[in-house]
Amino acid sequence: MRAKITYLVTAAVLVFYFVLVGSRGVMLIQSGTPVTVAFGIAVLILPVIGLWFLWKNTQFVRDANRLAAELDAEGGLPVDELKRTPSGRIDRDSADEVFARRKAETEAAPDDWRTWFRLAIAYHDARDTPRARKAMQRAIALHATEQPESA
Repeated sequence: MRAKITYLVTAAVLVFYFVLVGSRGVMLIQSGTPVTVAFGIAVLILPVIGLWFLWKNTQFVRDANRLAAELDAEGGLPVDELKRTPSGRIDRDSADEVFARRKAETEAAPDDWRTWFRLAIAYHDARDTPRARKAMQRAIALHATEQPESA
């Protein structure tokens, strides 16, 4: 719950910032000189990019949470079996061991979103955030294309 509140507060601050910057861009454009209009347009591009980035990240988090809830309901969420250092950090060798199992599981069933989801968690535990995100995106894409089973 704390992560959701932090995300919402951060998003609200960003939206406020984008509105503030956007209003400055509009003011520059309203000045009417060629230089201020050019600067105003350039300033307006920043909030547009920022809002797009915020929207895409929000979609990603929402989709990943939906998959986590579905996998949890199936009893398929991975159990935290990682060893930890006395400070509480994940032991690197332990993360590598779990990662090797998750990678083999994904290679055996490359079209199953569940294996990609678990691989994403293993990448995250191994501190490889870019690959964790790509694996989660793959899980989301596979889940979206999965046809509902007919009864």
